[in-house]
Amino acid sequence: MGARIQEFSAGAVAILPVLVASTPIALLFGTLAAAKGLSPLEVWLMSATVYAGALQFVAIDQWADPAPIGLLVFTALVVNVRHVLMGASIGRAMTDFSRPAKYAAMFVLTDEGWAFAERRVRDGSLTPAYYFGIGVSMWLIWTTASLLGAVAGRGLGDPSAYGFNFAFSAVFICILVSFWSNWRTGAVLAASGAVSALVYLLVPGAWYIIAGAFAGVGTAAALHAKSDEQNPDGIMPS
Repeated sequence: MGARIQEFSAGAVAILPVLVASTPIALLFGTLAAAKGLSPLEVWLMSATVYAGALQFVAIDQWADPAPIGLLVFTALVVNVRHVLMGASIGRAMTDFSRPAKYAAMFVLTDEGWAFAERRVRDGSLTPAYYFGIGVSMWLIWTTASLLGAVAGRGLGDPSAYGFNFAFSAVFICILVSFWSNWRTGAVLAASGAVSALVYLLVPGAWYIIAGAFAGVGTAAALHAKSDEQNPDGIMPS
């Protein structure tokens, strides 16, 4: 039990910078959702059950009375399809997770949580306690701050006026930099970023998210295939 508590605490401490960055974003979401007519309870329930920051902002932007259910469902699939890729990536490291724990882990999976978990896999083994130290901490902060934003309403002002809207992006960029190992990493990031930016400028909606994700995956696969052709025996170059 002591080891599990220690691992859980280690995960919560590791994700602390993300929690600080996510708080003003969640407050902003709560404020925007309240302005659309959602009650504080409805805002909390949305954050607690949907639990997808980017999707929640897109959904609130499209919110109307009556709610466009078909459009919202389709948008959810487009925006969150990247979770399929992240889940497949991190799932291979969940050897110590029970089946129910794996399902719960996928529920609290976020971009930042995935990145921290992958970094832990690179440095050692991923334990359920460490993973949920990350995931549960992020869920609690996101849902609580969303509720506070809805209660406070417009009295909080717009966090983007202070640059807080870039906080999440800045933290995630720093996380990605820590994954840098060679030029192939740069090529994957550059391809993903370039395609995502281009689609964002040319195609309405959230298609830039899925385009950037598949561009990165495609580049990584192409580089891996090229490496195998040049080194078919799998011997690492000296």
